[in-house]
Amino acid sequence: MKKLVALFAAFTIVLAGCGGGSNEMKESEAAPKNMSNETRESPRLEQINSPKKTQQDTSKAEIKHGKTKIETLGFLEPLEAKQSVKDVKEAENYLTYIAFFSYQVNKNGTLKPIKDWAALKEIKKTRAMPMMVLTNFAEGNFSPEIAHNIFTNKQASKTLIGSVISTMKQKGYKALNIDFEHIKEKDRELYNGFLETIIPQVQKEGFKVSTALAPKTSDEQKGPWHGAHDYKRHGELADFVVLMTYEWGWSGGPPMAVAPVPQVKKVVDYAVSVIPPEKIIMGAPLYGYDWTLPYKKGNKFAKRIAPAEAHDLALKEGASVKYDNEAQAPFFNYKDDKGKEHVVWFENEQSAEAKNKLVKQYKLRGLAYWVLGEPFPENWTLLRDEFQIAKK
Repeated sequence: MKKLVALFAAFTIVLAGCGGGSNEMKESEAAPKNMSNETRESPRLEQINSPKKTQQDTSKAEIKHGKTKIETLGFLEPLEAKQSVKDVKEAENYLTYIAFFSYQVNKNGTLKPIKDWAALKEIKKTRAMPMMVLTNFAEGNFSPEIAHNIFTNKQASKTLIGSVISTMKQKGYKALNIDFEHIKEKDRELYNGFLETIIPQVQKEGFKVSTALAPKTSDEQKGPWHGAHDYKRHGELADFVVLMTYEWGWSGGPPMAVAPVPQVKKVVDYAVSVIPPEKIIMGAPLYGYDWTLPYKKGNKFAKRIAPAEAHDLALKEGASVKYDNEAQAPFFNYKDDKGKEHVVWFENEQSAEAKNKLVKQYKLRGLAYWVLGEPFPENWTLLRDEFQIAKK
């Protein structure tokens, strides 16, 4: 969730620290060479030919007869009651868990309340399970100081654990996701120690516990977003983990796919080497970005755009949608009313299917979607057609 939430207060939503940066990108660099091109009347509904795809197509027989059973998770930001209920209704039939992002931890271990009552009431009518998300988010960013205090102050830690369990019982949450990010690298073992304390206590109360992991390709990967996340230990302690495999393309970085399949695959390759695949849920985006060109570091951040919105924009502008066969993602270029060039990277049915295939290939536990409320009907149809969704 990362930068996305960190900049939400500034009206720009940015997620994980996975996207690379560069000083300048020429307009021609926004369109990679390894792509197929087709002008379509309905870029959102019509498949794009991709003769260079490296992954095998799923046969009709596999889709019809051999559905893999998986767990699915959708993150919900309950900022406004009416909208939250709408978001739940649109996705509830396709999800095992609906994860409320997020309960923020105070330095003393107490929790900041969120507006979750309306959405929780709606979920109780369904077979989906509400999940509480716990974060060290504060004042527009993830706070390493709050995390460190929770890890080192026994009273604050005890208060937090008690607050989590009492809140889950009182409100009817069935699972917990611990999403502590931007932790000091030197606090890695302290974080592990905190997990060793909180997870068994929450599990003892009958709740499932998961952790969120920054996308790493080796244990040696350092830095504030990655260094303190110990894949192997999290896999040993938690019921399952959620890989935040998105935001290579992010609103403050150069134009590219949000979740390019080769990069996602590298993270999964490492994850399955230290965590049983049946304990791994892979993240997938329900959004893209619209960049103004030419890209320069420090420019105005790109606008987040839903797949359905990208489809409508492509139709409106008469844009030719292209498909990057390496990244396994669609994009298109257009000029706005002021004559400025734009490039839009987004998700469509084909890019979603490419991610579904990774879940099948690696026999993963399932998929986690960031974030609900971004219209992408083709994703849900594809999910229903290809998988059996685990329900309570």
